[in-house]
Formats: sequence, C-alpha cells, structure tokens
Amino acid sequence: MKKFKKGDQVIIISGSSKNKIGKITAVMGDKVVVEGVNIATVHQKPTSQAPGQIIKVEKPVHISNVSHVENGKAVKIKFVIEAGEGKAFTRKSRVSRKSGKKIG
Repeated sequence: MKKFKKGDQVIIISGSSKNKIGKITAVMGDKVVVEGVNIATVHQKPTSQAPGQIIKVEKPVHISNVSHVENGKAVKIKFVIEAGEGKAFTRKSRVSRKSGKKIG
C-alpha cells in the first residue's frame, strides 16, 4: 500500500507552490499531480485539426514535497493493520499520527 492515493487532500511542503492545498488527481510512481499546483504554460503547435494555442497544464510534483493535510496543517501518517476473525482476515489502513483518524 502506498502513502498517497488519488483523491487524497494534500499540502505542498516545499518549492514555489509551498503551502498550497489541493487534491491528488493522478499518481505516477514517485510523483503526484495535485489540482491547482505546479501549473506550467505549454505552447501547442498547430495541427490540421486544431489551431496552435497556449494552455496551462498541471505538472507532477515529487512525493517528498507533499504531505497529507488535516485542519490546514501537514500531518504524518502511519499504517495500521487490523486483524479480525478468520484465518486470512487482515486490513491495512492509513491513519494520521496526530489525531488517529483514518485517511481515505
């Protein structure tokens, strides 16, 4: 299980977009795309179907620059393994270290 999943609420902890909060829209290995963060201007060349244009694109951010957010502040998370009845019943979940609330 990975620390970050699509739909998680995160805060940027370093870089030009520091302290911005957004939702993860995509996870690509060790990078994540966060909505409204790390926006780049891309110039598209004209094609036979579409004219050339200037568009704004969200670029990926490394996961070391991102942290889960709780009440507007960055929090660390831990993994908790819950065991139940039955031989193979175990469930691994992500939990905030500060408050103990489940994430996701």
